[in-house]
Amino acid sequence: MHLHHAHAGSGGHDEFTRELAQHVLGTERTALLTEASVWKGDVLNMTYLALQFSGYVNGVAMRHGEVSRDMFPAYVISAITNGVHALTWAAPSFKELFDRYIPAWRTDNNYLRYAISIPLDDIREAHMRAKKRLFGEIKDRMDVELDPNIFTIGFARRASTYKRAALLFQDPERLRRIARDVGPMQLVYGGKAHPRDEGGKKLIRDVFGGASLVKDLIRTVYVENYDMHWGALITAGVDVWLNNPMRPQEASGTSGMKSALNGVPSFSVRDGWWIEGHIEGVTGWSVGNSEDEEDHDSEVNSLYTKLAADIIPMYYRLPERYTNVMRMSIALNASFFNTQRMVQQYVTNAYSVRGEGRPAVPRKGEAE
Repeated sequence: MHLHHAHAGSGGHDEFTRELAQHVLGTERTALLTEASVWKGDVLNMTYLALQFSGYVNGVAMRHGEVSRDMFPAYVISAITNGVHALTWAAPSFKELFDRYIPAWRTDNNYLRYAISIPLDDIREAHMRAKKRLFGEIKDRMDVELDPNIFTIGFARRASTYKRAALLFQDPERLRRIARDVGPMQLVYGGKAHPRDEGGKKLIRDVFGGASLVKDLIRTVYVENYDMHWGALITAGVDVWLNNPMRPQEASGTSGMKSALNGVPSFSVRDGWWIEGHIEGVTGWSVGNSEDEEDHDSEVNSLYTKLAADIIPMYYRLPERYTNVMRMSIALNASFFNTQRMVQQYVTNAYSVRGEGRPAVPRKGEAE
């Protein structure tokens, strides 16, 4: 079993009344649940049910494992960090680039480590092709013209409230100042809300509202009907991948892994997978500096400060250095945060057996 949600409360942990369970399962099966001690009072909690009967339990990132152990201290919970399927999410221009320099990457994603030796000019050229491919699709589908020479921020994912899609527009005047005084920028957004998620729908409206306040200086596109096709285009075609969830609610996150595969560094809150993938100024940048309690104001200030002082100046004035960050995101992050490594870890740690056929579950206190 792997735990999907780390956030507190029952949002990610389905609960049902004893009455409903008995109606669906019948008296005999309900009695078996009682015998197995899976009730919390008169509530059947599906997470506790799975914990009770699983031979191996894991979170989907190192931090997610830690949060899950705090939530369920009576259980042994390990961690196997998610990964993305490299052949699916690498843009055509990057597939060609990897084929040219490290052809073994297709059968063994570990070889993406060797991207460290790909010439910076070739990384930049492959990225520009991916960027023009995204902008071409935006022009065809939405009749909006974006400039491939302008620094472009991408933010595309489920429109859940904890992901804070509109955070970039928290201080529109400050954002306008950065675009005017430091360097021009464009924004590409995407994401759909669940039809019954009013909070998520409001977030999308907030993004449109924020975009309208800065539109004289910053062009914003919100992609309609966001899907896998658009996900692949945007993660490969922007210059930095923005991610600012409320900590510690991001169990793992995978969109930033897709961007890394295409040489797009992340600018992200240190939560989920980014705690493991982040090296400041090397594979990308962190939003906020505290690793303890979430501090909304500090994160907003960090978001603007790093854009103005570090990221945008590097993009325009030190392009070689920026391209090196892009290359490092492939070599250090794409080589690890992929499904080949992830599945191998599941095979080794979750599915293999030791000794007398016992699951490979560490005992409490035993090193994982």
